[in-house]
Amino acid sequence: MQSLANFPPVRWAQIHPRLAAWIVLSLGMIIILFFSAREVGLLAGQWVALMVACVLVAGACIWIISWEDADDRETDATRTTEMQKVTLDTAPSDIPDNSADATPESSDSTA
Repeated sequence: MQSLANFPPVRWAQIHPRLAAWIVLSLGMIIILFFSAREVGLLAGQWVALMVACVLVAGACIWIISWEDADDRETDATRTTEMQKVTLDTAPSDIPDNSADATPESSDSTA
């Protein structure tokens, strides 16, 4: 598995994950386009226009997916900050000691 990480395209994809995802998704969409429209009889200009549209839609998809990554990072940072505040605000002296209240209940002594 380590040898795969040293393969130059894989290393590039690890450094640029969004561009790599855009390229892979674009290629997949163009391949699907060719298989689905090969017998329609499109002209060369129409093929080029459809391929450009596929690439742009793939880029828009990856861009929208990246919004969720940014939201996750913000949420993680907010949770970490809130947990640090709770940890810092709660000192051991602030925690109530319930062991002194654990006295046995006295029986009713009215006769």
